[in-house]
Amino acid sequence: QVQLVESGGGSVQTGGSLRLSCAVSGDIYSFYLMAWFRQAPGKEREGVAGAYGGGYGGGGGIYYHDSVKGRFAISQDNAKNTLYLQMDNLKPEDTAMYYCAADEKGLYGGTWANPRRYTSWGQGTQVTVSS
Repeated sequence: QVQLVESGGGSVQTGGSLRLSCAVSGDIYSFYLMAWFRQAPGKEREGVAGAYGGGYGGGGGIYYHDSVKGRFAISQDNAKNTLYLQMDNLKPEDTAMYYCAADEKGLYGGTWANPRRYTSWGQGTQVTVSS
């Protein structure tokens, strides 16, 4: 059973930066797809960034929600089995609970931003951006 634990959230002013980490119990290099999602109170869970990995055989890459493109960057450290989300130039609308998600096998299908496809989720880390 894959476990994911997020950390790195906090409170910052507009324009500040945070780096979120997701420690994973499995070999993330072999995963089909990993992603970061966020959810604000009363809102739907929203895909922030996704990265197709070594388990994906059809080619792929890195994808971002339009609202974070140019400000956020998803990356991973395979030796540490850790996924990261570097967040720069944060805005109040980025305020949400951020979740790490893994689709280890790619059995469901759909786009990277479809939360239903992910089989493992972290508990979340809160990001709050003050105006």
